[in-house]
Amino acid sequence: MTLPPGRRAERDRMRKLFIVGGAVLALGLSGMTVASQTPRNETFRMLQLFGDTLAVVEQYYVVPVDNKKLIEAALAGMMTALDPHSNYLSPDGYGDLQERTTGEYSGVGLTISAEGGVVKVISPMDDSPAARAGVKAGDVISAIDGQNASGLTVSQVSDRLRGAMGTSVKVTFLRDGEDPLETTLVREVIKVESVTGRLEGDFGYLRISTFNENTGRELAAAIQKIRTEKPDVKGFVLDLRNNGGGLLTAAIDVSDTFLQRGEIVSQRGRKPDQIERYAARPGDLTGGLPLVVLINYGSASASEIVAGALKDQERATLVGLTSFGKGSVQTVIPLRNGQDGALSITTARYYTPSGRSIQKIGIEPDLEVARNAAEARIVSRSSFIYSEAAYATALDASIGAERKGAHTPREAPGEDYDKDADYQLQRALDVLRAGGDLTRLAAAPDGIVINDGTIQTAAVDTTEEPEGE
Repeated sequence: MTLPPGRRAERDRMRKLFIVGGAVLALGLSGMTVASQTPRNETFRMLQLFGDTLAVVEQYYVVPVDNKKLIEAALAGMMTALDPHSNYLSPDGYGDLQERTTGEYSGVGLTISAEGGVVKVISPMDDSPAARAGVKAGDVISAIDGQNASGLTVSQVSDRLRGAMGTSVKVTFLRDGEDPLETTLVREVIKVESVTGRLEGDFGYLRISTFNENTGRELAAAIQKIRTEKPDVKGFVLDLRNNGGGLLTAAIDVSDTFLQRGEIVSQRGRKPDQIERYAARPGDLTGGLPLVVLINYGSASASEIVAGALKDQERATLVGLTSFGKGSVQTVIPLRNGQDGALSITTARYYTPSGRSIQKIGIEPDLEVARNAAEARIVSRSSFIYSEAAYATALDASIGAERKGAHTPREAPGEDYDKDADYQLQRALDVLRAGGDLTRLAAAPDGIVINDGTIQTAAVDTTEEPEGE
């Protein structure tokens, strides 16, 4: 039957919409079977709505559009609506992720996340262009090369920050209570040496900047080097401050390095039977020497797994500030073997060995110490603290607990304290000298104890040998 021109146009339009909707459905279901609580009729209706919208944009928008970009943007929006850490990775973004976890890439050295239409810094990487420029955890990326960054996804910001070694990018950062920081960052090859180590007097200092494929091996080598240089080393400080996380396997390896036995972490999915537990194997590479772990609100994800495991297993004393509170598991699922990118989707929550949820709460230190007076003021105004709890779409903790609100830290140095000195590290070393007994640290040398906002200089003799040595 021959249709009038108007009917033929309508038929062709509907056929096109059906093809678009079917393509979207096929993309969404590729490689997996999706069980939805939404009635199937409603699902198909909403997919048709998506196709209708795409067709209208393609036909009526003021300039020609790139359907591929529109669909990728829709996928990104769908994923970020779930929680701050679920996202769609374009093929290039998926490749970038693989590079980062193997330990080398070219860029400015930032761990970032998106929330509420803005991209924030979780932590700058050690000795990266961003770290040297003074970028801090919680800074908002407001502009890149003069173009507003509001509304961009993590992948889009990452694409603009990365580039060939030696090229530069101008970035504007916003920070609570301060003027915008506009800085030009020169891209360089970020060789992520995740572990560094050195001696601090009688003690070993181990710094882990990120958790990648090499972390466990690098940590073992650093410990061995310190024990070779000083066979009678008396203990270790493990510094996880401003470590934005990384691979779960690396976090397990690091925890296992210091534990003889016991659970490290468990992860629990949507269903009651979706529980995986990870336990330590015999063999503490430090021989059971005293251990202090340094954390702050830039310590996230894998850092929190390590801190939580060592605290719950009573293997270490934690010093610093409450950690970020990212206690969720993201699984990366390639689409068509990565040809169409991948989905990084939250599939479970982490729990410490005692069953505590990390999500939104973070790990609280045994000895709360701010690095400087400015940081103490930030903690006293929790609205300025950048943490998982600040995300409007963050998952809840699943156990009803909440992150500690605004409060005055137990300790902090005064305004005249040497800005180049590391007060938190000094207190960690004090803990080791005291044999881990915090009751002996009620008043430490040169320490400043903050009680109800009153700052008092402390004085006590801690030259006595630690008990048990």
